[in-house]
Amino acid sequence: MHSNRLANETSPYLLQHAHNPVDWYAWGPDAFERSRTEDKPIFLSIGYSACHWCHVMERESFEDHDTAAVLNREFVSIKVDREERPDVDSIYMQAVQMMTGHGGWPMSMFLTPEGVPFYAGTYFPPHEGRGMPSFRRVLAHVADAYRNKRDDVLKASEEIRTAIQSSVQMATVPSVISRESLHNVAARIAANHDPVNGGFGGAPKFPPSMTLEVLLQLTRSGQRPDLMEIVNKTLRKMAYGGIYDQVGGGFHRYSVDAHWLAPHFEKMLYDNALLTRVYLHAWQSTQDPLYARIVHEVIGFLLREMTSPDGGFYSTLDADSEGEEGKFYVWQRAEIMNILGPEEGRIFCALYDVTERGNWEGKNILNLGRDPEEVAADVGVTPERLSEIAAKGKCKLYGEREKRVRPGRDEKILAGWNGWMLGALSEASLAFGRAEVDQAVRANADFLIDRMMDGSRLWRSYKDGRARIPGLLEDYSGVAWGLIHAFQATGERRYLDAAQRLAGQITERFRDESSGGFFDTPDDHEKLITRPRDIFDNATPSGNAVAIDVLFRLSHLLGRPELDDAARRALSSLWAMAEKYPSGFGFALCQGGWVFGSPKEVVLTGVAGESVRESLRTRIGQTYLPHHVFVPGTPGLPVMEGRDPARPLVYVCENFACAEPTADPDKLAALLGE
Repeated sequence: MHSNRLANETSPYLLQHAHNPVDWYAWGPDAFERSRTEDKPIFLSIGYSACHWCHVMERESFEDHDTAAVLNREFVSIKVDREERPDVDSIYMQAVQMMTGHGGWPMSMFLTPEGVPFYAGTYFPPHEGRGMPSFRRVLAHVADAYRNKRDDVLKASEEIRTAIQSSVQMATVPSVISRESLHNVAARIAANHDPVNGGFGGAPKFPPSMTLEVLLQLTRSGQRPDLMEIVNKTLRKMAYGGIYDQVGGGFHRYSVDAHWLAPHFEKMLYDNALLTRVYLHAWQSTQDPLYARIVHEVIGFLLREMTSPDGGFYSTLDADSEGEEGKFYVWQRAEIMNILGPEEGRIFCALYDVTERGNWEGKNILNLGRDPEEVAADVGVTPERLSEIAAKGKCKLYGEREKRVRPGRDEKILAGWNGWMLGALSEASLAFGRAEVDQAVRANADFLIDRMMDGSRLWRSYKDGRARIPGLLEDYSGVAWGLIHAFQATGERRYLDAAQRLAGQITERFRDESSGGFFDTPDDHEKLITRPRDIFDNATPSGNAVAIDVLFRLSHLLGRPELDDAARRALSSLWAMAEKYPSGFGFALCQGGWVFGSPKEVVLTGVAGESVRESLRTRIGQTYLPHHVFVPGTPGLPVMEGRDPARPLVYVCENFACAEPTADPDKLAALLGE
């Protein structure tokens, strides 16, 4: 079988294109050198493994020999996995949005040999229709313009380059970070809430994990109890909807409708990391058993289906299997009746909205359309019996589903995404004390340090025993953040030391001196058409927002006020934009509490495994404390000075003053502000 240069890559997305007749290059100097030498424009195609329309465009165009012949004759073609190279993706996504008014993947960009865009689009079909030109017509038009209207092409590219550079260098005016401004932001967020279905706005709906964290933090102050209603409504609707895999656990990417029924079926590591965390925090705040169940189920899914043998977490599961989106996840009523039998099948179908007609393209996406107690009354069983039938039925369906052709799995391991997952797992380990979660925390933290760090530097991507691509801000901040949480969960000093080394790299190699914030790329990164600085928390938290949290935490843990100063400067540079566009700055807004709140330092001493100490540890782990650092009795830290490491006590300090230490869980609860 013919293969192209992508056969030498490790990214599953690039490897999917390794046998296309297109003469693909991976991103790198060779492609640009050939473009300059042969005076050909570059066709840049950016996508990712779980992207449905990326697969469609590959089948329709990149596997087509006639289309490939045009690409090979007129262009130098580069294929990029956006998950491996978010630095490249962010620059050209900004360009496609400027040039077309919208963005998305697959992204189709045409560049000069210097890498500057002059024509852009997303998916192009093989034949004209639905108001879109065919891909081959686009190729002919662009090739003709580059040959015969070069002045126009160069003028357009220079205008785009200038616009991109000016937007990246956008003036960031330092702002005062105040609790009042955060309450104004909360009012604006609440005004966009969907009171019927939860979430914000209409369809499509993405899980708003970081926005919910902002609201949760404000409810803890006791000043806005109405915000908790928004949090509860949204979390319950998502947990009961089709966006949640009711059989296997884990959240799909987003819902195409307003009521969380029909998802886009891919599962992303980052969504499940962020959602694990917000459901855990909601459980800490409310003790609602539904939220604890979701945390346990999502973690179960991740440990079972998304964990590599050496402790790393894989990136994504595709939406498609056997060429059909969602085929792995949907059911016919007759199937379920056959698996569960007439009586339990009838009750299970009533609970999970399963009908002969189906609720999605003639099939059924399992979801809880009604309150379980109401269903129990309707079908004539107790709520306890209904719960038993549901649990047993899900186990049987999971076993049956495992016989199906599974969706593809992108098995590259990304440093930043793993850091976010490590942080969520570490918090869950502290809260619930489950041995398998603690083991996963240690395995992942060890993997990140041993396989993805080289001294104090970090690699971004790991697959097939190879770590590659120098780390970006997202990676340095995400891994440092996860390792700090892993230290708090395990007491392993090497995790904290590694986080400190990464933070040193952030402040030395990523700092934007003009704004006080951070660039996405280090100072010795390859030269791109601009040095990107993405400050928005969109599907994932920005590297800037996570770096700020890392610096605040380390300043308390290590007694280093200069890190607190750096975090405040960086947060101040974002605050005006965050107030203006709160839904795009959820993670950043959460950092305000380090400035205007009263961060706590919580130190636990005593011998690990001793009953009094473990009960105190559990109480701390089960308390919602959005701005605190926890030191599990690790010697050698400034906060341990003068404290007996063997005696089981908790020391709670706040605003440079410490309360009397206690071994009484009730007194501890009062000190923690429960």
